[in-house]
Amino acid sequence: MKRPTKAIIAAAGFGTRFLPQTKAMPKEMMPLIDKPIIQYVVEELVAAGVKDIIIVGSSNKRAIEDHFDMPSEELLANLRAGGEKKQPFIDQIEAIGDLANFIYVRQKGPYGNATPLACAAHLVDPNESFYYTWADDFFMATPSRFVQMAEVAEERDGAVLSCKRSVHEEEYTKYGFVAGEEVTDGVIKMSSVAEKPGKQQAPSDLASVSSYLLPGKFFSYLEEAKANFDGMGEFTFQPIMQAMIDDGHSFYGCEIKNGTFYDTGDKLEYLKTVIDFGLAHRSLGPALREHLSARINQNS
Repeated sequence: MKRPTKAIIAAAGFGTRFLPQTKAMPKEMMPLIDKPIIQYVVEELVAAGVKDIIIVGSSNKRAIEDHFDMPSEELLANLRAGGEKKQPFIDQIEAIGDLANFIYVRQKGPYGNATPLACAAHLVDPNESFYYTWADDFFMATPSRFVQMAEVAEERDGAVLSCKRSVHEEEYTKYGFVAGEEVTDGVIKMSSVAEKPGKQQAPSDLASVSSYLLPGKFFSYLEEAKANFDGMGEFTFQPIMQAMIDDGHSFYGCEIKNGTFYDTGDKLEYLKTVIDFGLAHRSLGPALREHLSARINQNS
């Protein structure tokens, strides 16, 4: 399987857990220090060789389009008026629009995680592989998750799901867990995915999270599933993957190593992520660490 040069990012959710903040601002645009969450995902894809990024959004996600567009002349004029010291900001914001070729699609169809794929299907060649990922969770890993996934896909010639080792019992009722034969350390050739099985029934401790590397052949299965969908419940892509596995297509669960998984989709995890990024920041980290230590000591 060749390394993907296209990616689909699902970004149509309303972010209701963050209301009222997300009433007018997409949750994907919430900041981690000085970048929106979705930019970290985009930069990770670009670093892995992705050239075309398809963002499947909705009518309230215009801010995402604006962010990855070239900066307005009004903003540039304001920065230029600040002199040479503002040039780094100009360089940064102009580079954002050149990260990739961005394609925006409005999501239409039934509720479920297969619908963004159906909306973007016409933009992906059936003979090419692609990444499918979310805009509000990601790994910080070395090498990146997408590079690790691509290496497994090339070596094993199959689709790949990014996975994390589960430590806490509550994770077993939050994620799907891959089942199958472990072919090498941290890589399972999948026979199925058990959705939110609970720790006692989980087939492994590898939870499927965040991203997928899929073959273009996936879309023919997607079309069949869409034609047979009765409109009841969610239109999900996990049964589509299972149908492909049952037909002999190879799928692998890949533990993403040397990294940390961040899920910014709820308030507590978002706060944890902001703190981690703040502590790791070259200039802000020391002062933030001192502040947090003082607060903890004050309240202990």
